[in-house]
Amino acid sequence: MFSFNSFRQLALPFLCLFFLVSCSLLKSDDYKKDPGNTSASRKDSDKYGISRQSDIKIVKTKKPDRFSNFTPIRNTELFAKGFVNNRDSKYSVITDSASHSFNITNYTISSNIWNIIRRGFKLTTITNDRIVSDINRFAKHPSYVAKVAERSRPYLHYIVSEAVRRDIPLEIALLPVVESAFQPFAYSHGRASGIWQFIPSTGKRFGLEQNWWYDGRRDVVASTHAAFNYLEYLAKMFDGDWLLALAAYNSGEGTVLKAVRKNRKAGLPTDYWNLSLPKETEGYVPKLLAYCTIIKKPSNFGVSLPTIYNKKYFELVKLDSQLDLAIAANLAQMPLKDLYILNPGFNRWATPPNGKYNLAIPVDSAEIFKTELGKLPKSKRIKWVRHKIQSGEALLTIAKKYNTTVNLIRKSNNFTGNSIRAGKYLIIPVSYKDDDNYTLSSQNRKEKQLSKNRKGKKIIHTVKSGDTLWDISRKYNISHRSLAKWNAMAPGDNLALGQELVIWKNGSPHKNKTPNSSVKKERSFSPDDIKKTIYYKVRSGDSIYTIARKFKVTVKEMKAWNRSLRKAKYIQPGQTVRVKVSITAQY
Repeated sequence: MFSFNSFRQLALPFLCLFFLVSCSLLKSDDYKKDPGNTSASRKDSDKYGISRQSDIKIVKTKKPDRFSNFTPIRNTELFAKGFVNNRDSKYSVITDSASHSFNITNYTISSNIWNIIRRGFKLTTITNDRIVSDINRFAKHPSYVAKVAERSRPYLHYIVSEAVRRDIPLEIALLPVVESAFQPFAYSHGRASGIWQFIPSTGKRFGLEQNWWYDGRRDVVASTHAAFNYLEYLAKMFDGDWLLALAAYNSGEGTVLKAVRKNRKAGLPTDYWNLSLPKETEGYVPKLLAYCTIIKKPSNFGVSLPTIYNKKYFELVKLDSQLDLAIAANLAQMPLKDLYILNPGFNRWATPPNGKYNLAIPVDSAEIFKTELGKLPKSKRIKWVRHKIQSGEALLTIAKKYNTTVNLIRKSNNFTGNSIRAGKYLIIPVSYKDDDNYTLSSQNRKEKQLSKNRKGKKIIHTVKSGDTLWDISRKYNISHRSLAKWNAMAPGDNLALGQELVIWKNGSPHKNKTPNSSVKKERSFSPDDIKKTIYYKVRSGDSIYTIARKFKVTVKEMKAWNRSLRKAKYIQPGQTVRVKVSITAQY
């Protein structure tokens, strides 16, 4: 007979198993408070047809292959000591290269590049309040989304092709949207430049040449290689987690490594969404994911993307001598402005004098350009003038007069040193057309900035030995940052002896406000909204106040961005502090 004791013996194991499973579920992350599971985000998610955080699929990737031409960054020892390991993180975004790989050549020329980009999206996206907020913001400005997409036209095919070749998630091909809105001449007061917004030191570290004639940070091909090298390095550091790599690209790997170590010690998840990061970085990755969400289904958001075909936009032509860009434009039968758009790395009216550079030419014009260039003798690729040296003239003043460099004058005339004699002649390379024709040269972009309507008395200050922007601003009792802005410079830029600076004695211009106006203008969504974090190395004599004044921020903001400054009375030379600056308009 089946007794109660027999039933209890049979049922007890099943009851224990049920109890253990229930406890496990209650402790799981699925039952924790979900940052994206609010009613607001659910409502917007349903409206746009996008998934919520519970739809995450985590897959693993092999670490990126090693690559050359980079130098390890400080604090990478944290990685070696095991502080970075995201396998335990529910929300880590780790991609499976094999499952996603495809070849861009499998698509026809008539294919729309946006379809290829969508096919190459690899990051496992989620939807939370941070992402949905930016989705809504983009959705309110569909014309801006389309405008930035159109601006990417000359560069997008190359960037996508390079990302596919390296097996990099194609969300990252759209990172310039966040960095610079695809403005090739974007420049911040923090000295970041180009579509990938490299600061000078990081640019040099990744092999980007920067001189009077050329800035590799703005060269689309060179800077794309450097950006992908940097991002691959960061992805390797963070064990294939591209979201952490993106966060480190924005704020520095030291900042992210420190946050990871802090969470690991506290027993918390070490994925991007659970780290305590600078405010800018916390908005950086969601903004990219939001833009990619729009690109996935633009019609859901009222966005009409321009058709960009799967076709090379430009071809790189190797030069063996210096070439005036106006002559190059004539040979390619294209407007000079369009040539600058394809070659924003060239600062002046010509390519650098050593000639070992590539010139990007539209594919349809490349053959005729190469043919015509081959017919043109090297001596006629640059215009020359014969200058008679006047009494009292110096090489520097002559170089300024002809918009060239002292070194190029020396090289063209086969001499060294600075000694010249009145009555003798110099052969000087000059621009083929008037300077005004080179509208996108560095000098003319600066002139455009200087020509903006200003108020007050205009003063020209000629730089003397030992002058700095800081010293000059104190002399005239003006803002150091305003002085830099008036002269299209960054606050940390060096000055050249004899350089002329424009000063507006009564301060910077301001727009008149309408009295008693109750109408508020809607805040526009533009590249000016983009913030950039820079790291300033403290110099002898610096204080928190002087650094804050130098970058036109407040001491309170400096302390908010730098925990180490909150209780410190003094800062030490060599110490690094974080400063946030805005990207300015193109100049």
